[in-house]
Amino acid sequence: MVSPGPESWHPNPGFLYEEGAGPLFDMGPYYLSALVNLLGPVKRVTGSAQIASPERIITNPANYGAKIPVETPTHIAGVLDFASGAFGSLITSFDVWGSELPDIEIYGTKGTLSVPHPNFYDGKVKVRRHNRPGFEEIPLTHGFTQNSRGLGVMDMAHAIRGGREHRASGELCLHVLETMHGLLLSSREGHHYKLQSKCSRPEAFPTDLPEHALDL
Repeated sequence: MVSPGPESWHPNPGFLYEEGAGPLFDMGPYYLSALVNLLGPVKRVTGSAQIASPERIITNPANYGAKIPVETPTHIAGVLDFASGAFGSLITSFDVWGSELPDIEIYGTKGTLSVPHPNFYDGKVKVRRHNRPGFEEIPLTHGFTQNSRGLGVMDMAHAIRGGREHRASGELCLHVLETMHGLLLSSREGHHYKLQSKCSRPEAFPTDLPEHALDL
């Protein structure tokens, strides 16, 4: 997730440059939750983080010209080692004017899986198989392919009624939060960070869940 930062469009972006925010804590939960759903929990992280500029200037009309002190890293690069044996890389930044990087790609022994931005709840899923040329779009098998931001709450309600654990559990949230903190600690202290928390990989949603279930 790389961008030039929120000061061009957000009317009050100062809090996003305070400690506890920045691109990692702002957008990292979307990406890391998606990766844990795809690959399972993380066991170790290694990070490098820096503040590119100690001050940002608001360029949106609401507070044009106001200066923002930067208190948290604005460019973070990390390596994630998953308990499953997979490993991956994560970049979150407010210091990039433009990029053609993919949102999320999974590289396997028999091909590449490309999935869309986890913040928008829509987009194409594509695969490049090892024995076929180019990427092919995969037909979507589930509903809720538009802006379904109430999906986690809906699943929680169904889980409580059915006596099961909901997918956006406290266990998952703690694991994602520790992963982000671990990346900054790794950068600050100069060593790998081994996660203390664990979580289960959430089960996939059923394909026959009716879209009107969101009305609950």
